[in-house]
Amino acid sequence: MTTAPAKQATIYRMVMPGHTCPYGLKATDLLRRQGYTVDDRWLTTREETDAFKAEHGVQTTPQTFINGARVGGYDDLRRFLGKPVRDPRALTYRPVIALFAMTALMALATSHAVHGTPVTVRAAEWFIGFSMCVLALLKLQNLESFSSMFLNYDLLAKRWVPYSYLYPFAEGGAGVLMIAGALTWLSVPVALFIGTIGAVSVFKAVYLDKRELKCACVGGDSNVPLGFVSLTENVMMVAMALWMIAAPAALTMRH
Repeated sequence: MTTAPAKQATIYRMVMPGHTCPYGLKATDLLRRQGYTVDDRWLTTREETDAFKAEHGVQTTPQTFINGARVGGYDDLRRFLGKPVRDPRALTYRPVIALFAMTALMALATSHAVHGTPVTVRAAEWFIGFSMCVLALLKLQNLESFSSMFLNYDLLAKRWVPYSYLYPFAEGGAGVLMIAGALTWLSVPVALFIGTIGAVSVFKAVYLDKRELKCACVGGDSNVPLGFVSLTENVMMVAMALWMIAAPAALTMRH
């Protein structure tokens, strides 16, 4: 009976008093999870690291060797092992999916804490309010980058540039007031105004002008394509505003 050869790997990675390379840790963990016995060799000084790079003609560490042959850095190792490698330029909906999933759970949890059940009309209202607040927070992390992307397609911002800076504050402020159920005379017009302009702008840019743009909805550093997601964000704000107008009116009519 033939025994399969042991899977051996050698990795060189930076482990210094003030810095431990995160990709070196990831590469070591990946190799061990794939069944490799790892010869973990530390580069403990800048001089040692520079000498290693010069010797092997590489620009970065970590560097992995399998069966004596250099595989390369962390991304190269993932490719070698048949694992997906993230393309930083690739479009993805992952940030939006994560955001709406978390705000939905937050709304359900809040409804359960307040009303004893997660499924209530208020939970749906909180979901939209929480989503508006988190979307605004992501935009405010890099306001300059957001405004630059926003100016690519928003019809009002193109005519009045300061609106591209005010938008996240208006969205977040309206969201907070909607969560609280306070000052509806202010939150409803704001949400209705920015939501309507946003929806029309996105619809024109994507579905009429057929432009391929990145969405600024989750901040200026995202690679989310402009289209359905941003349109949904704006439609949600409009729907919430209309609901907050209609609900009290219907209650008044019943009484």
